[in-house]
Amino acid sequence: GLAAVIREGTDSPYEAIKPAEKQETYPVSSAQKRIYVLQQLEDGGTGYNMPAVLELEGKLNPERMDRAFQELIKRHESLRTAFEQDEGGDPVQRIHDEVPFTLQTTVLGERTEQEAAAAFIKPFDLSQTPLFRAQIVKVSDERHLLLVDMHHIISDGVSVNILIQEFGELYNNRKLPALRIQYKDYAVWQEGFKTGDAYKTQEAYWLKQLEGELPVLDLPADHARPPVRSFAGDKVSFTLDQEVTSGLHKLARENGSTLYMVL
Repeated sequence: GLAAVIREGTDSPYEAIKPAEKQETYPVSSAQKRIYVLQQLEDGGTGYNMPAVLELEGKLNPERMDRAFQELIKRHESLRTAFEQDEGGDPVQRIHDEVPFTLQTTVLGERTEQEAAAAFIKPFDLSQTPLFRAQIVKVSDERHLLLVDMHHIISDGVSVNILIQEFGELYNNRKLPALRIQYKDYAVWQEGFKTGDAYKTQEAYWLKQLEGELPVLDLPADHARPPVRSFAGDKVSFTLDQEVTSGLHKLARENGSTLYMVL
């Protein structure tokens, strides 16, 4: 299986990703390149926005919140990154030393919370920093909403959770340990990895697996697929019992994969 192929190509000892040398621009990761192309095709849409809403109870200190966001911007290069094309037309990322950021404030007024959140979500221009924005919505003196929106090209579900956790630490004036590497260091590492034997072995495996005519994905939906994608979606949460969970972990171990891959 794939796990065996990967093991054959990764017998070399573990080597930590190193900080990249300073450059004018840096390569994008394969994931970023995919999102960049899709965003250009969508042309100003919000399908790759990642909005989140946090409910804040009690008295709020807007100045401390703004300071916490400014510290996050200094800490994470992704929050100071914009994307452009090089002379060959390939996307690259440019990291800015400073970016214009303002913590927006508004009052809920006659709107519903859903309406306030919907009005907050707007398209991003990938060539302009920052690719995230934040807004405080005052519901009452003791209750506020913190709206945060980031583009998927600089974030994912894991990184959003990290940013929210670190925001809370910084808001409470706690010190955070320095970061050894940033995401652009991974992108540079990945660019080098693509020239190695391990990558070529994996590439050959998938080209073999996916050769020939591929079937059209036919999801068993209870409605017809619309001619134009709306990007509307939802989520369903459920809990697996201990027996099933243990079985999934066992299956992952046996196949040399992560639980995420099994699911």
